[in-house]
Amino acid sequence: MSSSILTSLPSLKVTKHFIARHGLVPNSSATSKPMLIYHSVFSPSATKSSISAHLSKTNVIEPHWTYSMYPTSHFHSTTHEVLIILRGSARLLFGGEANPEKVETDVCKGDAIVLPAGMAHRLVEDKSGDFQMLGCYPVGAARWDMCYGKEGEGDVEGRIKDLKWFEKDPLYGSEGPALEACSGITA
Repeated sequence: MSSSILTSLPSLKVTKHFIARHGLVPNSSATSKPMLIYHSVFSPSATKSSISAHLSKTNVIEPHWTYSMYPTSHFHSTTHEVLIILRGSARLLFGGEANPEKVETDVCKGDAIVLPAGMAHRLVEDKSGDFQMLGCYPVGAARWDMCYGKEGEGDVEGRIKDLKWFEKDPLYGSEGPALEACSGITA
């Protein structure tokens, strides 16, 4: 899908991280899908309004909230999640604090992160002091839950395995990195 605020697919840089289960946190293991970071996918001129309009046209995900990221490691077992950086920059941690395979990375305005259900994530540092994201979920998806990798959270793995992966790329539509996502890739 072509859009004046979206980086062309041939120019897009994507980082993929397959993070294995750690303790009670499934990460990529339950879906066999990596976390994807689309670097500078939206132009610097993109606004929350123009991004929301683009998402409406693509009709794969829909915005639910605008906020920073929780400083506590958490994941969702009822839906996949797409986080679009609207403002500022931050250091984020994926995979769980104690996980030897955890990934810490910096993100900034214009980046987007596709998180498979079960992928732990948290804010490490708001580097700009005004970090803000647009939290998006698949159209028609169940309400997201909050899991922390603790006992008593029910059949997390079962809920995740019941979820379908994206049939279209959340940002590009009929083609794009989410459609090419496969297990075992780390970059």
